[in-house]
Amino acid sequence: MANGNGALSGAVIAVAGAGGPAGRATLRRLAEAGATVVGSDNDPERLAEAVDAARYARGGATVTGDTVDLLDLRATREWATRVEKDFGRVDGLVHLVGGWRGSETFTKTSLDDWDFLELLLIRTVQHTSLAFHEALQRSDRGRYVLISALGASRPTAGNAAYAAAKAAAEAWTLAMADYFRKAGAAGELSSAATILVVKALVHDAMRADRPNAKFAGFTDVKDLAEAIAGVWEKPAAEVNGKRLWLTEQP
Repeated sequence: MANGNGALSGAVIAVAGAGGPAGRATLRRLAEAGATVVGSDNDPERLAEAVDAARYARGGATVTGDTVDLLDLRATREWATRVEKDFGRVDGLVHLVGGWRGSETFTKTSLDDWDFLELLLIRTVQHTSLAFHEALQRSDRGRYVLISALGASRPTAGNAAYAAAKAAAEAWTLAMADYFRKAGAAGELSSAATILVVKALVHDAMRADRPNAKFAGFTDVKDLAEAIAGVWEKPAAEVNGKRLWLTEQP
């Protein structure tokens, strides 16, 4: 299943939320590194376009896509089982599912926003982590990678629901990291759960739509994809339970 002799040759990595700009960049970068990549998204058309783009960019790469409802735990578990059965192993799950809702002020916060973000930003993390943790533990380089936001550590008045949801997703991921730490206590740690923190993301289409915007402190999706691939280049003990900052740390 290997795609050449890249740094991730032989690795099998699943990417949740693969249909967006960050997902496209990540599929491509992981494929360039030699990984077999399995993307998922709830939008089959968007997912197919992302998979095709990654295949085209990396000729001969094994990049596939599954339409999965990550709000359904059973469907998410079935996806994890299918990936391991089809490719023999799972070495990573990159969680890119995102979304944002906010308000002008704290007092105008809508709890409907919380209901939406709790499902999108927390429940999907719960489901992917519970579905994939055993396969990642069986890998000799298993990684669970959550993409989070500065707001989780530095909430603002208009982002209460978003910041709280991101903080909860981080806490859940750190609990998974503790599971990996305890599972590896008798020997060398091989699996890790880690968090990449950005202020916000930017991509070429955003720059084209707003040519005068500076996007100060934003992380380009290509740089994010590079950082994601880099998680496998570090020992598990170095990244497990850690926040890796792609923006200025508060």
